[in-house]
Amino acid sequence: MYNEPSLKKMLKTNLFWCISFALVIALPVSGRAQRTLTLSQAINNAFLNRKNIQAGKSDQIIRKLQTDALYRKYWPQVSAEYTYLYNPILQTSILPIGVFNPSYPADATKSIQFGTKWSQTAGVTLNQPLIDISVNRQINEAKLQERIAAASQAQTEYELAYTIAQVYIDINLQETKIRSAVADTNRTWVSYQLLQNKFEQKRLLKSELNKGKINHNNAIQLYVNAVSQLIEDKVYLLFLIGQTDMDHSDIIVDTSFIKTEHYKIADPEPVSASMPELQQLVLNGEITGKQMKTEKAKYLPTLSLKGYLGANQYTNNLDPAAANSWFGLSYVGIDLKYPLLFGEDKKKKIQQLQLQSAQYNQQKDDRIAQYYKDAVIAKIKMQQILSELKTQEENIALSTESIGIFQDRVSEGQESSSNLNIEETNLQKLDADYQSNRRQYWLFFLDYLKATGNLSILWKQ
Repeated sequence: MYNEPSLKKMLKTNLFWCISFALVIALPVSGRAQRTLTLSQAINNAFLNRKNIQAGKSDQIIRKLQTDALYRKYWPQVSAEYTYLYNPILQTSILPIGVFNPSYPADATKSIQFGTKWSQTAGVTLNQPLIDISVNRQINEAKLQERIAAASQAQTEYELAYTIAQVYIDINLQETKIRSAVADTNRTWVSYQLLQNKFEQKRLLKSELNKGKINHNNAIQLYVNAVSQLIEDKVYLLFLIGQTDMDHSDIIVDTSFIKTEHYKIADPEPVSASMPELQQLVLNGEITGKQMKTEKAKYLPTLSLKGYLGANQYTNNLDPAAANSWFGLSYVGIDLKYPLLFGEDKKKKIQQLQLQSAQYNQQKDDRIAQYYKDAVIAKIKMQQILSELKTQEENIALSTESIGIFQDRVSEGQESSSNLNIEETNLQKLDADYQSNRRQYWLFFLDYLKATGNLSILWKQ
């Protein structure tokens, strides 16, 4: 008969090997000490280290530089000019010589060539814009582009934080699965040994022993799968936070935040337009309004101060320094331009921008409705899963207690091994469903935070 001392001995032996295997898996490589990584630290490290986040920050700087460059359009524009020309054929004009000399008929004309074979010009031109509304509109538009770039960066960070939180929760649940799998493996081993003892006493069919071995094998495989998934999740987490040079065994996640009582799930309120994705749509709508004003500014007059200081030389021979051949030239004046025709349809261009603005507003309203719907559904799902978890916890406790009773009764010959195998199988299914529901609960919790615009509490706490 299978006595109590031998049962305890087998239990201790199996427990020793399971704990040893778990320690081998969890030990740090090269003796490096493990460190605890909170969710807030993980997300903030990702913001500092991920290259796509750094690229987004560079885009913001580029937008700022582009805005600063537009202010230079108000600065004086100075250019130095120099030309040296050879004129093989001189320009010919017709002069009314009768007007200048009474000895000729009044309508008499004469062809005369103007200029010299060689000429050169050197001078400096100054143009100082005084009034140009289009530049001011371009600056306002560029400032909005800066805000759009910032909102885009915030959305990228928002999505990255959401992904990190998902992996972080998965790591916690995998660690819980491993602890549960160790207990399951020990329990199924005890059950298998009970059946093995009865089989050796020829009091059990081989098919029933095989079922017990299958249950134990399944428990071991679940443990191995959980360890493998934990390693995979840690590697992925390190990638997300931009620290791929670290070994996965160097970190321990701080799971203190994964407690239901830490967060009060209130009824969703109307979604705030301050969410990054909604900000982008709002700003895109605003920028089309700015673009309409910029388009209209193209047809407004511009005023600038112009000046020129230089000299011209005219000679019939190649002689840049010929005496008495240079003639000074200068002017200062106001230049007013009023565009009349641009060769494009201003009205249709403005209509196009108006339609784009309406599109952004419609998209924003639709996204707000979707976020609200997601928040409401997430809360409903969370409440449903919480109810299921309570039921499953009670069922698991009862099933575990029943298996202990079955093990004792089987060892005493008072219960069939078939019922014990069935209870072991049922408990494995209960535990798998329970772990799946725990994961779903926290994923819906993340969806709720994301949909209500409160995801930042994960890295600002």
